[in-house]
Amino acid sequence: MPRLTIATTATAVPMGAQAYQRHIASRASAALDSLSDTGEHWQVRSVVARSLRSPLPGTFRLPMGWLRGASPRARAAVGRVAYAGGGLVHRMDLELPPAPHEVVTLHDVVAWRWPDESAPVASAAAELRRAAAVVCVSAFTAAEAVELLGLDDPVVVPNGVEDRYLGAQALGAEGLAALGVDGPFILTAGGASERKNLAALAEAWPRVRARRPDLTLVLAGPPHPRRTELFGALPGVRLVGRVTDDVLPGLYAAASVVVVPSLVEGFGLPALEGMAVGVPVVASNRSSLPEVVGDGGLLVDPTGAALAEGVLDVLAGGSDVETMARRGLQRARGFTWEASAQGHARVWRAVAG
Repeated sequence: MPRLTIATTATAVPMGAQAYQRHIASRASAALDSLSDTGEHWQVRSVVARSLRSPLPGTFRLPMGWLRGASPRARAAVGRVAYAGGGLVHRMDLELPPAPHEVVTLHDVVAWRWPDESAPVASAAAELRRAAAVVCVSAFTAAEAVELLGLDDPVVVPNGVEDRYLGAQALGAEGLAALGVDGPFILTAGGASERKNLAALAEAWPRVRARRPDLTLVLAGPPHPRRTELFGALPGVRLVGRVTDDVLPGLYAAASVVVVPSLVEGFGLPALEGMAVGVPVVASNRSSLPEVVGDGGLLVDPTGAALAEGVLDVLAGGSDVETMARRGLQRARGFTWEASAQGHARVWRAVAG
């Protein structure tokens, strides 16, 4: 019986990468079975590594801090012990030690490109080159991996969007009031690192506000000093912090426009989530965003002037905007986690075979 071990790390504050891990791991067995024409069944297990002192649940402990700077030989030795008897390993976090026979997920290369992101694991690039296969979540990320890290033929398997976003009901007045939001608003959700391009959004907002003083700009995401510095003194802005998973789809659905101004996204899940709830999306025309958005949103240059113009054009409404939002919803329906899991299963079967 073929064996697959899916290896992840315990995280106190789950983000997009952790959602990916959860969705693929939970669908791995079914996806593998669906591709079998002989009735062959795989043995699939998930392992969760945690640091030596972490209070988080997990299946084994590793010296995670030491591993980041350990030599390639030391990391490989730890990996041989950690995954012993696990067959093919899919390593979903580059901080984990490598396995002798593995598939690795690469969400993006921002650690190598952007100084304000966490520095890459020193031996990560070499480990990726040695992997049996590397899964990238977009063609953009795959091209970056080939150019920057020297990978050969990474496999593109897009992410999915959770079903709860599709046709989500807009958060009502009471739920919005709990977040301090009143009246119509535009929404930006995500992090605040430099590549998220919030500086351009801060430049765009006064232009939008001058034309539409009834609007609020809502920014959702973990507290970050850059976001506070850029928007704290601007009128009509509400920083709502990290919004819980059960509330977030309704917040998206209640927005008049979802804006994704990023310079670089490995995939661009906030754009897909906005499309999935049927709200018009204005997104940067850079990196992976055109792949995800396609004709289901308005793609603009990532400048303050272009973002403002795009938002105002969409806010003007009309049949073109309504049609665009419908295309976005239809396009989002094609990005399922079941399809993503099957894409992964094809990689596992090819590598194991």
